[in-house]
Amino acid sequence: SADIQDRDGAAAALKTILRRWPWLRHIFADGGYAGPKLRAVLCKVAKFTLQIVKRTDKAKGFEVLPRRWVVERTFAWLGRCRRMAKDWEKSIASAEAWMLIAHIRILTRRIARYHVY
Repeated sequence: SADIQDRDGAAAALKTILRRWPWLRHIFADGGYAGPKLRAVLCKVAKFTLQIVKRTDKAKGFEVLPRRWVVERTFAWLGRCRRMAKDWEKSIASAEAWMLIAHIRILTRRIARYHVY
């Protein structure tokens, strides 16, 4: 919910994620998740390695951060699907289904580009 900080809610979110993807062990996060509190909680959930991706202190202006662009790029691809551009879904199941459909669309177009018969 909105009254829980992302760092505090991360452990609960990862517990849920582990039910679906039990092999997940490496987590990339931005500087907002740094600190011993989250690491201590994650040790209780599973054997995670947490890698904080943050800007260097010497950086001036915009800087592409490693691994961060992967998430941003994926959101941009999904935003091209009109149904995904806004959060219209009333249930999580419906939102997940449309997310899957959007990813299938992206992958089939990519495969079709490379496999011309």
